[in-house]
Amino acid sequence: MSATPEGGRRSARLGRILPGLALLVAGLAATSVLVAGPGYRFGGWGLGPAFTLLRWGAQLGAVAVAVSVVALIASVARRSRRHLGLAALALVVALAAFAIPWRLQAQARRAPPIHDITTDPDDPPAFVAVLARRLGARNPVEYGGPAVAVQQRAAYPDLVPIELAAPPERVFRMVEAGARGLGWEIVAAVPEEGRLEATATTPWFGFKDDVVVRIRAQGAGSRVDVRSLSRIGGGDLGVNAARVRAFLERLRASGVPGA
Repeated sequence: MSATPEGGRRSARLGRILPGLALLVAGLAATSVLVAGPGYRFGGWGLGPAFTLLRWGAQLGAVAVAVSVVALIASVARRSRRHLGLAALALVVALAAFAIPWRLQAQARRAPPIHDITTDPDDPPAFVAVLARRLGARNPVEYGGPAVAVQQRAAYPDLVPIELAAPPERVFRMVEAGARGLGWEIVAAVPEEGRLEATATTPWFGFKDDVVVRIRAQGAGSRVDVRSLSRIGGGDLGVNAARVRAFLERLRASGVPGA
């Protein structure tokens, strides 16, 4: 039995509506995801609402992907280039809106539920100057001990001290330059103690993480240890480990023997 004229008209109307609807839902999903971080960073809402927006964005993104695919099929069947373009754009936006929260969730699953990373779990570098900035922080500065050390060593076995064939005074200058190069805010630089403290701010949510670098004389050279600690959050999605790794790579690229 052939389709009725009324059925054909309804199908044509649906074909015209679907691309625009898909783009609308995709836009709402993308907006929800994109404003979650800045809204928290600039005080518009708390961490709970920010994560809720991410969840809504992912859910709307999934819906938009489904609607976009149907709209693409309908546009191809109707041979409408205009609606095909709208549906394709909606699909791209929807996939991006879904992918960002999904990637964050995947990072959280892969990373251990810790937020304090150091190259020396047995004797972590101590924070001094940043303590005043951490008043009210949810995470204490005291290291979590063997339980944290075991998880870190299993997840990030490459994060170990660096030994350099250069005196501490020279190494300190390299350390300070490396910290500034990574965009850290220097809180304290005490070369006579071999201690540099800084605060790093994540780009999207604006989370504040504190870093301390310790330089000790070792024979004719130096040993460098680093520690990065989040102020909030039980887990850090591997951000602190990535920060320590990036800093160590800068030192290794310095050209000093032993790096």
